[in-house]
Formats: sequence, C-alpha cells, structure tokens
Amino acid sequence: MAFPDKPIAHLLGSNGEPGCPFLKHLSLIYSPAVFNANFTNKPHPHNGQGPVHALTYSASPGTYVLAGSADRSIRLYNPQPSNAPHSSSSSSSSSSHITKKSGSDSNSPAAIPEGRLIQTYSAHGYEVLSLSVAADNARFASSGGDRSVFLWDVASAQTLRRFGGTAQAHTARINCVAFAGDGDSLLVSGSLDCSVRIWDVKSNSPKPIQVLSEARDSVSAVVVRGPEIVSGSVDGRVRSYDVRMGRCFTDVIGPSVTSLCLTKDGKAALVGSLDSKLRLMDRENGGCLKTYSNAGWKNEDLRVQSILGGKEQYVLVGDEMTGTPGQNGEGRIWAWDILTGELKAKVMVPWGPAGHEPKKFIGKDGKAKERSNVLSCSAWRENGFGDQYCVSGTSGIVTVFGYH
Repeated sequence: MAFPDKPIAHLLGSNGEPGCPFLKHLSLIYSPAVFNANFTNKPHPHNGQGPVHALTYSASPGTYVLAGSADRSIRLYNPQPSNAPHSSSSSSSSSSHITKKSGSDSNSPAAIPEGRLIQTYSAHGYEVLSLSVAADNARFASSGGDRSVFLWDVASAQTLRRFGGTAQAHTARINCVAFAGDGDSLLVSGSLDCSVRIWDVKSNSPKPIQVLSEARDSVSAVVVRGPEIVSGSVDGRVRSYDVRMGRCFTDVIGPSVTSLCLTKDGKAALVGSLDSKLRLMDRENGGCLKTYSNAGWKNEDLRVQSILGGKEQYVLVGDEMTGTPGQNGEGRIWAWDILTGELKAKVMVPWGPAGHEPKKFIGKDGKAKERSNVLSCSAWRENGFGDQYCVSGTSGIVTVFGYH
C-alpha cells in the first residue's frame, strides 16, 4: 500500500487561529541556561495557541487526537471533518503538498476540511511537552515546563493528581511521560534533570516510588513495554531498565538521542538523534539494523519526533527546516521504507488552511525572514497500525493524513 500523503483534515484552536511561531525556545533539549537566555516565552498577540509539542491518538480504536501546546493547554479533537473543506487559492503554493521521490508534481488546488475541537484542558503553568493516554481512554497524563505531571479525567476535564512541587519531584522541565504497570497504575516521567521517575497513581504519596538516575544529561524520551522502561538521553545513550529484575542495559548511540519508538514485538527500536540520522537498533544485541538519512533532511538542533507507521512499513519524521526553507510557511515530513531504507515520500505540509499563511518575521540581522512549519511531533493511529497519522509544530495547527 502506498504511503498516505494526502491531508484529510486540519485541527485548529478554539478560535480557529494558528499558533505562535516561536518553536525553537520550546524544543531545544539542552541546559536551562540556553533555554532561558536566548528565547522569549511570550505568546503571539494575534493567535489563539502556541506551537504544538505533543501529539497522541486515543487508545484503540484511536477515534480522537490530543494535542499539547506552548499556550499551556491540551486540546481534544475529533479529526472527522465537521464542515465544508477550505479551497486553497491558486496563488498559494501551499495547495501543492506532495513531493514524491519520483519527482511527480501536482499543482491542483487542495480542499482540506477542519476536524472538530471537543474539549480544552488547562492546568499547566508552562508549555505542554508530552502526552500519554490510558488504555481505557478515561484518563490521560501530561507533562511540561512547569516540572509537573498531571493525571486528567477525560470526561470532566479535571485533574485527578499532580506529581510535582515537592522536594522529591523533578527539578526541571519534564520532557516525556508514559503510562505503565497493570491497569495503567503507574506513570513514568523523564526530565531535563537527568532522571526518570516512577509514580504510583493509586497512592496518595507525593513521592516517586523509584528514581532512575543513570543518565548524564537530559532524558528526552521514555517508552514502556511491560516491566521494561526504555529511555533516551542527550548523553547519547539508550537505557533499558528491567524494573522487576533491577537491571539496566545501555546502548551507546553517540549523538544526542531525541526520540524513541519500539516495534510492536519490542525487538527493535527506532532512535532519532541530532546527527541527521535515524537508526533502527536491534535491542537484543545492540546492533544497528538500518540507518535512514537523506542529504535534504537535517536534524541537528531540535527535538524532532520519529515514529513507525503503516503497520511498521514506514519510518516517519518531521524536519527542522534548516536545510531548504519551505514556501508560504510549509513544513516537511519524510518517510522511508523500514526494510530497504529507500525514501518513499517527502511530503510538503502547509502551515494551515487557506487564509492562515504566516507573516514574515524580523531576524537578528534586521531583515525580514520567511517562516517555516517545523514539524516536531507526530502520532500514528493505533500505535502505527491504524489508517491515519497527524503532524504538527510551529504553526500550532495539526494536519491529519490518511489512506481514506
């Protein structure tokens, strides 16, 4: 089956506005000094939400999409369109979204409808950086720049628990969170403070039940599979913890690790790193099964998420857009065949619906610059086995792609 490269819906904020353009200050994964010194955290004065940093589908059948953004809010969407699609004007190059490897080109206008905003969740004091949904779809967890993990009730839009604000909690922003344990009774979080913490959601104790402190730099990703916790760190290591046996196995990647995605059988891991390469690693012997790269794809500065999709047929990743800037605010996603490493598609993703094209901004040199949609987060329905996926980033607008 061909790679699904046609947008089927846009998901916008409550007022239909795109997000703040200042993505980089929220996606850097280095020290707090760099984070605080170089970038402002002020929202865009004309937009309803900031860049989206976290995306996830609800648990099977994956009917809904959750998006966490820089405006401290989490939005729940139904990607099924609710209105007539927007027709792109012929003067906008965003109407041509797809650039396949074969070089085929289509300039016909695209009509992309909008999905439905169902609910907005607000409790975080800073940007939202990670989301995880429980298997029963009744709860989800979020983490972010306020050094807290929140456990939410989906139906009431109220927080059930907050893990943070104590001497035993994380001391820096929390980059990632995931459910774990029987009945999703645990939460696992990874932080800029170089630690992974495990929380008991059924206990009233504010203390983590375990702290994993082997990382020597920011923990950028965590994945849970049964009794195993896998973490990726800016120190260039992937660590696999067998919590029941009390063992830790370390695979040395080298460059800073920014993204992790396990195969369904758990035998391999897709690792994203800041050397413009993705690696499929054999988790049994630590060997590299396949490397994915392209001269036009650059990932050297920002945390750009990579995932598996199409029933583990494809490797999908966004683009920090430092190689070739997009036009009219476009972004790019790349897809490789997981077995052969062949590039299957390079998809141009519009900033948003027609009429939402970004304005230029003034660079440090005083000159007007074009904006690009840096697509830093992505999710595939049913953990890579569903019929659609979504991407987002700088624009604050989620673009949904699908087979149908």
